[in-house]
Amino acid sequence: VATGRAERDPVADLKGALPPVKNNHFAALTDPKAVAPLLRAIDGFEGSFVVKCALKLAALTFVRPGELRHAEWSEIDLEAARWEIPAERMKMKVAHLVPLSTQAVDILKELHPLTGSGTYVFPCHRSPLRCMSENAVNAALRRMGFEKSEITGHGFRAMARTILDEVLHVRPDFIEHQLAHAVKDPLGRAYNRTSHLAERQKMMQTWADFLDGLKTGAKVLPFQRNVSQ
Repeated sequence: VATGRAERDPVADLKGALPPVKNNHFAALTDPKAVAPLLRAIDGFEGSFVVKCALKLAALTFVRPGELRHAEWSEIDLEAARWEIPAERMKMKVAHLVPLSTQAVDILKELHPLTGSGTYVFPCHRSPLRCMSENAVNAALRRMGFEKSEITGHGFRAMARTILDEVLHVRPDFIEHQLAHAVKDPLGRAYNRTSHLAERQKMMQTWADFLDGLKTGAKVLPFQRNVSQ
């Protein structure tokens, strides 16, 4: 219009021609009062022990479902309490380091005699040469009585992100980095996999202790930041 090549703006004619952008918000429980029954239900889950452990680790590590079910024992160092996910399995194609809480290490130690001789931490029950089905965690949640509109396997990430921020008051860039999102620190520097590792280890332990407190009804103190932060 401004250059004289059209008499009117054609944008209005294009309305509805393209599909709307979808916001992929996965159902999640973000109120601690609602999370407590979920955690107790997981503890009481009577299905596959491997799936039960996957559910517990989903809550404790809040990695993406695909990253969890494809976890390999070779990636996990129980002595150092760390899990390093290789770049090729990460959405952002950057290796990701997951500090493991003592609770997460205990779960993996309990699971190791059952699946540790194979490749996958969570193998398929039909064939240990494959990882467990992408539907296994969601099917277990449904079996425990939680609807798709309440919580999904991916929803553990939003659960952790919300509560760590709003209840435990953890520094947002620590949370985003642990979620493996592209994020920079307050000085504008890009994080690498070992950035603020000690603080993230502390955050993961605080998170695990908080979840334990929810199950028992105990009061858990918020994340304590260093004065230098």
